[in-house]
Amino acid sequence: MMARDYYEILGVPRTASEDELKSAYVKKARENHPDLHPGDKEAEARFKEIQHAYDILGNPEKRRQYDQFGPAFEQAGAGAGAGSYGGSGGPYTFRWGAGPGAFDFGSATMDDFGGIDLEELLRQATGQPGGSRSRSRSRRRAPAEEVPVDIDFMTMARGGTVDLRIRRPDDGQSQTISVQVPAGIAEGGKLRVKGQGSGGGDLHLVVHVLPHPYFQREGQDIVVVAPISVSEAILGGKIDVPTIDGTITLKVPPGSSSGKRLRLRERGLPTPGQAARGDQYVELKVVVPSSIDERSRELIEEFARRNPQAPRAELGW
Repeated sequence: MMARDYYEILGVPRTASEDELKSAYVKKARENHPDLHPGDKEAEARFKEIQHAYDILGNPEKRRQYDQFGPAFEQAGAGAGAGSYGGSGGPYTFRWGAGPGAFDFGSATMDDFGGIDLEELLRQATGQPGGSRSRSRSRRRAPAEEVPVDIDFMTMARGGTVDLRIRRPDDGQSQTISVQVPAGIAEGGKLRVKGQGSGGGDLHLVVHVLPHPYFQREGQDIVVVAPISVSEAILGGKIDVPTIDGTITLKVPPGSSSGKRLRLRERGLPTPGQAARGDQYVELKVVVPSSIDERSRELIEEFARRNPQAPRAELGW
């Protein structure tokens, strides 16, 4: 029926899950709702195209046939005319709005659209109150919507309750919500907030961890780069280093080079839901003075004569 690929119409990959398909359909149905574009025949056509694409992909059996045969599989059941999207439950037509501008959505049941109450969806899109029909109908919860949130590194590392200011995806309004962040949550992890999405659905807050001035994350491990002097590198010594639990004193072994990593066991990030913690690695960085006096130069030259080195001998340069 449609020349365009149904996955392309909904803006999802062919590997999209059922929830991803449903979320994409809800979003595009809102954007192209004809009552928001009165008199726009292109918007009306887009809406029908989106509606039909989800009618196919939202039905597991139809989707399987579409993936296998493409749009040709529909020709076998071409008895339905253009603009008629009958599902297995039979055609049920309703009209939204009143007067000549009312839009006929053809066959539209909750089951035809994967449990989405299309009539209620369109009421939300146009700001009109719900009717007794939608109130009396038993509806499935709307699909969860995703909102990106920024969390600082220490909140991610330690966990706790934080107040986050988010912009709601349904109406664009800002609101502040309190969220429990589990210690050690991963970048891109999701925090579920029940009932805060449009249509009474849930919100999934997608976590982005803000960079820290000196802590770097590697899985559940933490890396800190610690500058040391030439004398500390050669002779060894003790240095103070930060951890997410506070500052500790670390022993630098003699003869340490830049890039050497010292391990602090179980000083890394917790794993959500587990007692285990990662490790912290202190990566040493030898800082060479940019200028020295004449006496220091003489001593270093003497040091070089007394301690000959060939650090690149094994590289084959």
